[in-house]
Amino acid sequence: SNQAVMKMAAAGGEPSCQNVSDELFQNFYTEVKQIEKRDSVLTSKQQIDRLLRPGASYFNLNPFEVLQIDPEATDDELKKRFRALSILVHPDKNQDDPDRAQKAFEAVDKAYKLLLDPEQKKRAMDVIHAGKEYVEHNVKERKKQLKKDGRPQDVEEDDPEVFKQAVYKQTMKLFAELEIKRKEREAKEMHERKRAREEEIEAAEKAKREREWQKNFEETRDGRVDSWRTFQAKGKTKEKKNRSFLKPPKVKMEQRE
Repeated sequence: SNQAVMKMAAAGGEPSCQNVSDELFQNFYTEVKQIEKRDSVLTSKQQIDRLLRPGASYFNLNPFEVLQIDPEATDDELKKRFRALSILVHPDKNQDDPDRAQKAFEAVDKAYKLLLDPEQKKRAMDVIHAGKEYVEHNVKERKKQLKKDGRPQDVEEDDPEVFKQAVYKQTMKLFAELEIKRKEREAKEMHERKRAREEEIEAAEKAKREREWQKNFEETRDGRVDSWRTFQAKGKTKEKKNRSFLKPPKVKMEQRE
């Protein structure tokens, strides 16, 4: 049974392959050993250190890297993995280092929620596929050049582990580049919003100044008109006095006897 095989594999023995094809069994046994190797380092402290290591803000952009799960994993596998990892790094389990545990837990929780969103998960998968395609293209071009030079077409990436590491590195680089571009775009949008807001405030203040000027102008209009009328009236009175002053005296005619 599978349980018997699992127990024997965990014990380090080589179980019998009766009724199981060699190829299928070897694949299964290799997978078990890989899981054992991976789980052997899943102590709380090691996971917290991994999730908060230098450069974690970029490493943790890849949700599959955060959860240490294959991108092709099923939803059920994803759920189990999240539960196991979140328990390990939960602050309640790490009361000697609650602050760092909280940060690690938040990274795990964020990655899990991201992968629950089909659109976000697809975006992450696209980045991983792009990383793989880039490495494949790079290998192909190098082999082509080696062939052209008449040299053996052997490259390091022919080793599956080296190829896997190259894809991992390129994927991390792509995630980081996308994050940098996102931050630049966000900063630009924030600057544009700030500038638009400043222009809006300036326009509002200008309109306010114009309204106040108009209000003051209207409120003082009657006073200005009265002042002008008074000024004109005084002018006319003065002119009248001047005219009477300049008026020549009447000459009396002498009466003849």
